[in-house]
Amino acid sequence: MGTILCYIYPDMADFEVVLLLHRLRNAGGRTIITIAETMEEVTAQSGLRYLPDLTIDQVNADEAEGLIIPGGPINNEQNAILPLIRHLDAQGKLLAAICFGPQFLGRAGVLDSRQFTTSCTPEHIAGEGLADPFPRSNCLNRRCVQDGHVITAQGHAFVDFVARVCNHFHIFRDARHEYQQLGNIKDSD
Repeated sequence: MGTILCYIYPDMADFEVVLLLHRLRNAGGRTIITIAETMEEVTAQSGLRYLPDLTIDQVNADEAEGLIIPGGPINNEQNAILPLIRHLDAQGKLLAAICFGPQFLGRAGVLDSRQFTTSCTPEHIAGEGLADPFPRSNCLNRRCVQDGHVITAQGHAFVDFVARVCNHFHIFRDARHEYQQLGNIKDSD
């Protein structure tokens, strides 16, 4: 099977993507490669520490099936990932981001012509004194939104996020298999 990239960065909300990465690896047979700006250890919101497999500039985007981005602090200066996002978008590869993670898709321009969702409100961004990276006219107040190869979710909808990404890759054989892997969920827009 293919390779899925997962962007890791300081204070990321690792709990939002752990189930997804588990299902992609175990049910979907994907190889998960963690990428970061440097090879330094990254501490997540959970307190767990992660070591990246590669730096962003070492990634061969042509070999990846997609990119997973967990939520984390809003930071308009964190832009090293943007060229990779644009490259994957141009190739039509999966871009999946949850909670505040869609900020990177917004700064890369990927959301300019797509519907999306995020947990990051304009009020939160204003309270931080930052520019809003989101084209708000395209933002839907839904748990999970898929627009082509771009999947976004609110932070509390991490199981919906798993279902949507796994269905994108046709990992579940049928509804029964999905239930066995995720439980009785309803993916509601």
